[in-house]
Order: sequence, then structure tokens, then C-alpha cells
Amino acid sequence: MSPVSLFLNILWILLGGIWMAAGWVVAAIIMAITIIGLPWARAAFNIAAYTLFPFGQKAVSRDLVTGQSDIGTGPLGFIGNLIWLVLAGWWLALGHVVTAVLLAATIVGIPFAWAHLKLAGIALWPIGKIIVPA
Repeated sequence: MSPVSLFLNILWILLGGIWMAAGWVVAAIIMAITIIGLPWARAAFNIAAYTLFPFGQKAVSRDLVTGQSDIGTGPLGFIGNLIWLVLAGWWLALGHVVTAVLLAATIVGIPFAWAHLKLAGIALWPIGKIIVPA
């Protein structure tokens, strides 16, 4: 991780990134408790780590990285994302959008607000994503 990414990640944590990462962890734990939600729990834990340290990384579709479709990027992934959207995605996205609006009210917070908006999109449709270095 570059020094700039490290600095931005530290600021990110101090300006609310920790709360949204905690939201992702709560969603993952709830999904894991249900046993049936284990595929969603795994994705939520991965994105919780990304939410904690978003600078220097990006989320991309897994089939772009591997060059082939799998269960998460195909039709079952689509159905899984629809279920996720109803169960947890909308409130995580809403948390990211509210945080983005609050951060955008300050000049210093605009880059962090933009990162929250990107994370809001991931919150709506996380299955089939992989976190890679930027």
C-alpha cells in the first residue's frame, strides 16, 4: 500500500469508515447465523474489509479477473444479489449514501463521499465481486 493510500485509509477510518465496515460485519454475522446465508456472509466479510480500507483497492466483477463465469457471476449470482438486495443491501446502501451526503457537506470530505457512493453501489449488488489492488 502506498503512503498516500495509507494516509487516506487512516483518514477514512477516522471520518466514519469504521461504522460502515461494522455494518457490513453485522450483516455478515446475521447471514452466517442463518446457515443458508453463508454465501452472502462470505461476500459481506470481504466487502467489510474493503470498506475498512478502500483506498488502493477496487471491486471488480470476478469474471473479469478470472476470464470465466462462475456460480456467483452467472444466473445464480443474479438471484443471490436480488435476495441480498431485499435482506441487507438496501440498508447498507442507505448508510453509505447518508454518510456520503454528510461528508460532501465539507470540502475535505468530498473524496470520501465519492468512495461511499461507490460502496453504496457495491452494497446493492455484492455477489460476484472481487477486491483487487487498484
